[in-house]
Amino acid sequence: MKEERQLKERIKLLEKEIQTLTLELQSLSERVDEINDLRFELKGIKLFLSQQYPDFKNRLPELIKKLKSEA
Repeated sequence: MKEERQLKERIKLLEKEIQTLTLELQSLSERVDEINDLRFELKGIKLFLSQQYPDFKNRLPELIKKLKSEA
């Protein structure tokens, strides 16, 4: 009886832990989706800028370096 009660309590704790981890995983998955959306937007912006300004591709590394130093 005592072992059975302990097992039931352990199962309840594990179920709660699984539920918590599932919610956390869903949250992380949403963030990954947002990051992927931003990556595609950036690719589109870079493509547009490189078509409008041919020297953009050459200046991009310089611009990124400058932005990193200001951050």
